[in-house]
Amino acid sequence: MSKKQKLELTWIGKDVRPKLEPRILLGDPEKSHHAKHRVSEDDIFDNQLIFGDNLLALKALEQEFTGKVKCVFIDPPYNTGSAFTHYDDGVEHSIWLSLIRDRLEIIRRLLSEDGSLWITIDDNECHYLKVLCDEVFGRGSFVANVVWQNRYSRSNDASLSLSHNSILVYASSPEKWKKIRNRLSRTDEQAGQYKNTDNDANGPWRAIPWDAPNLRPNLTYPITTPTGKIRMPPEGRCWSRTEDQWLEIATAGLAYFGKSGDGAPSFKSYLKDAAAIVPNTWWPHEEAGHTDEAKKEMHVLFGKNNVFDTPKPERLLHRIIHIASNPGDLILDSFAGSGTTGAVAHKMGRRWIMIELGEHCHTHIIPRLQKVINGEDQGGVSQTVDWQGGGGFRYYKLAPSLLQQDRWGQWVINKEYNAEMLAAAICKLEGFTYLPSDAHYWQHGTSTETDFIYVTTQSLTPEQLQALSDEVGEQRSLLVCCSAFRGDANRYPNLTVKKIPKMVLQRCEWSHDDYSLNVENLPQAPEMPVEVAAPKSARKKSVDAVGQGGLFDGGDA
Repeated sequence: MSKKQKLELTWIGKDVRPKLEPRILLGDPEKSHHAKHRVSEDDIFDNQLIFGDNLLALKALEQEFTGKVKCVFIDPPYNTGSAFTHYDDGVEHSIWLSLIRDRLEIIRRLLSEDGSLWITIDDNECHYLKVLCDEVFGRGSFVANVVWQNRYSRSNDASLSLSHNSILVYASSPEKWKKIRNRLSRTDEQAGQYKNTDNDANGPWRAIPWDAPNLRPNLTYPITTPTGKIRMPPEGRCWSRTEDQWLEIATAGLAYFGKSGDGAPSFKSYLKDAAAIVPNTWWPHEEAGHTDEAKKEMHVLFGKNNVFDTPKPERLLHRIIHIASNPGDLILDSFAGSGTTGAVAHKMGRRWIMIELGEHCHTHIIPRLQKVINGEDQGGVSQTVDWQGGGGFRYYKLAPSLLQQDRWGQWVINKEYNAEMLAAAICKLEGFTYLPSDAHYWQHGTSTETDFIYVTTQSLTPEQLQALSDEVGEQRSLLVCCSAFRGDANRYPNLTVKKIPKMVLQRCEWSHDDYSLNVENLPQAPEMPVEVAAPKSARKKSVDAVGQGGLFDGGDA
């Protein structure tokens, strides 16, 4: 394969892409929840919990939040073939790849320039997901594959007992992300490497060897120990820095030669001066929690009969959110599951958006968040972050499709839409910000300071169009969306007139409410495994079969 050829996954249905309708979101104050009073000046109240298909919900967020999300954590169904309580996790391989691809493409657009994506996954799809993410984000956007020890017990029935999940990490710009990512505090074990055997007034310290593996003439010089012994670098090595730098170390009283005073040269590094540590890719359960810990957290919150199968512990989310963001940053989880991401983000002073389709959005997530906001949840990381409650969230559900077919099969405006909903929906479809004006009835939204949109179900007469044109004036422009109009709309240079619903008929897949499983339109193929393939020009046929599966919403995070 030449260097210019690009490796990519190929699967049945890969070229089938949904024409998503950018739905509006409908708020429900009854399901929203806010603290009765401010606990601190940093309380955040504009968090969002969205109920609905997560692909449509991501599309609904795209206009407002493109480039604004600092950290995305998703815990998608692992496609193991097991039927979990809250979602079917058996989507056949081809469908799983298409479903995750469509979501990743929107997530990529939502991420900020220094944002990052964290995906938990197991070995069933991890390596295919890695290649898929390389396609969507670019191989240069890959940061690391974190190995999280999610289990500490062994399975004697397994050929090899599985002890880990993977967390694939991608960044919009790894170089920019590296500059903003946070380090981790040292654990007690790591801090325990520092001792104070000589009662140094500066506190615990550890000796850092002065030699290094590089052979450079200017880094080879004699060092005299306190006992008068002359030390040279060990064979095949040199000193790590210049002689002048060593003299600075010695003058500062930081040189150390072991208890005998004539050992190999080293220098003291104090715990008080030691910076936080760079995160590595091995996350043992002692540091990031494990599945049993997460289940116990669920027991406390929901009782022993209301447990998710594969929840994520709060410590895992705490570590990810700490590394990837700062207080006030926006965190997104489009597979909310039991709501761990939002709960931890809230406790850590981050803004958050969660999306969930399952009914456990109402039976589990909302009660959990209420406890967090009321300060009643003192489990998980609450003690670590000194959580006292506060803030709030707004509950939204996806609006129904804008268009529906009447009894004659004609597409008409959905009867559930009132005038306000219609104006907001058309604004989103046309790329305008819905912002009704109190001063001008014809200003329903704006795209610039001089460009506006007016939405009405009326049939406009030439006189009404002329009146609109006169009010708009020569320095402004107006998109007029109406059910019909009479006369020549080209007479008004500051107006663009379009008919509803004709103007949007070809834009989207209307009245399509569930993108969690879509197999009926995919072609069939021989039963062969998906593989990493050469470019399309080098392929002769597709290589995967299509099977039945389950819902693609509702992770267990």
